[in-house]
Amino acid sequence: MKEHTPQSYWHDALMAFGRMSGWIAGPIVIALFLGKWLDRRFGTEPYFFVGVTAIAFIVSVYGLAREGASYKRSVESKNQTHGGTDPHNN
Repeated sequence: MKEHTPQSYWHDALMAFGRMSGWIAGPIVIALFLGKWLDRRFGTEPYFFVGVTAIAFIVSVYGLAREGASYKRSVESKNQTHGGTDPHNN
């Protein structure tokens, strides 16, 4: 079984940070371009822009909550397999 060093915990935390950042930036950036394009195409400025951005915000919140819960479960399972010890207090 792989030993969990402080570096592996840093790796897990940085991966979670990257995924959560993606949940913030990804849907919002896509929504900004899509909303602007739809408004130009149909001449409805700013209705599509605002609507699609609001939907993207909801998607981001859902993704962040799901990712946070997944990371929390991962950390808790690692702590249980290592006797509940904090890897930083050696």
